[in-house]
Amino acid sequence: MANFFSKLLNNIFSSSEVADDSFYEELEDAMIMSDVGADAALRIIDAVRREAKRKGCNLTKDVRKILKDYLYELMRTDESYYEFERQKSIISVIGVNGVGKTTSIGKLAEHFKSMGKKVILAAADTFRAGAIEQLVEWGKRVGVDVIRQREGSDPAAVVFDALQSFKAKNADILIIDTAGRLHNKKNLMQELGKINRIIDREFAEGFRETLVVLDATTGQNALSQARVFQETSQVTGIILTKMDGSARGGVALSVQSELGIPVKYIGSGERAKDLHRFDAGSYVDSLFEKQ
Repeated sequence: MANFFSKLLNNIFSSSEVADDSFYEELEDAMIMSDVGADAALRIIDAVRREAKRKGCNLTKDVRKILKDYLYELMRTDESYYEFERQKSIISVIGVNGVGKTTSIGKLAEHFKSMGKKVILAAADTFRAGAIEQLVEWGKRVGVDVIRQREGSDPAAVVFDALQSFKAKNADILIIDTAGRLHNKKNLMQELGKINRIIDREFAEGFRETLVVLDATTGQNALSQARVFQETSQVTGIILTKMDGSARGGVALSVQSELGIPVKYIGSGERAKDLHRFDAGSYVDSLFEKQ
């Protein structure tokens, strides 16, 4: 999952036995090179150094364990993060063009269908050319209904129609494909606000989840996108796409460390089944695997 990052870490830990200042500097550089980001890398290294000092550890093998334990706690998720999977839920999915948003929605629909859930999709990204057709194709592919209007329609009107269908058909999950036009944050906030007011009015008792789709290969640009979306809506989780070898792997740490937004799903391929819950243990273990 994170071969580039793990190679750097293993090289550093194998090339030195003593955890001195130069060792920690190399460790910080490796994190930055792996898309962790300077602020997050510094925060992580400072925490590890403090814990090593508290325990009286000055050997790299001991620091390795401290770092691994710290990263696991940083990225750890539990069942409470996925309560919406077990309830009647409205899931809003946001993300900029090209990150794999619509594909991730299709994969989410497949994920929920495999759990025996009745799923409806709402094509509320009405301004991006081809977005509606792409979602309709995914609906056909995984066998779920897609509520749509014509291109350029009011996204909130699509959501209203979808909510009526959701209630009438007694469905379990409604996934809303929303726009992500970061170049005009004010319009984005207004649009998402209008959608949220309709959901509050029509289905106030439902569970709510807002997932941001990020492309792991874009590094710190993905972090910037997450930060803007966090400012415009109540983001509850991340879907990290393209975690299939081309990503350096560190952006997951960066998002969690700097923004406190948990990574909930990982996308790693083009098939409908290529989306999985994020496993913190597997992710952290992959960073420390011998290459």
